[in-house]
Amino acid sequence: MPETWDYTLYIPNDVRAVTVCRRTLRLILTLHGLIGLVDTAELLAAELVSNAVRHTKGPAALRVRRTAQGVVWIGAWDTDPGPPPAPRPLGQVVEREDGRGLGLVRACADYWGWQPSARFGDRGKYVWCELEAS
Repeated sequence: MPETWDYTLYIPNDVRAVTVCRRTLRLILTLHGLIGLVDTAELLAAELVSNAVRHTKGPAALRVRRTAQGVVWIGAWDTDPGPPPAPRPLGQVVEREDGRGLGLVRACADYWGWQPSARFGDRGKYVWCELEAS
C-alpha cells in the first residue's frame, strides 16, 4: 500500500500565489520521494491555480493528496461555482497568450475534471487532475 497524505494550501486572490503553490508542491512531492512527478505536477498546479486567481475574486486553495491507489490528486478550489470552460485543443491556442491552461491539463494529466465544493463558507468548485504515482 502506498503512503497516503493530504495537504491544503489556502491562498489569497493574488497572482503571486501561483509561484508559492508551485514551490510548495515541488517540496511536498520531493519530500515524499515523488521527484519524477515534480515537473508535470508543478505545471498542472500552476495552470489550475492561475485560473482560480485570475478568473475569480475570492480566496483560493491548492490541495494535493496521494491516495491508497497510488494516485497524486491535484486540485485548485475557487469561489466560482460554475463549471470551467471546456479545454481547447492545444493546436488551436498555441500562439495565444491565454486559453491553454485546461488544454495542458487535459494533455498532461491521466484524468481531470471539476466538482462543486465549499470552503471558507463560500460556494465554489474544485478543478482537479490526477497523475499515476505508483
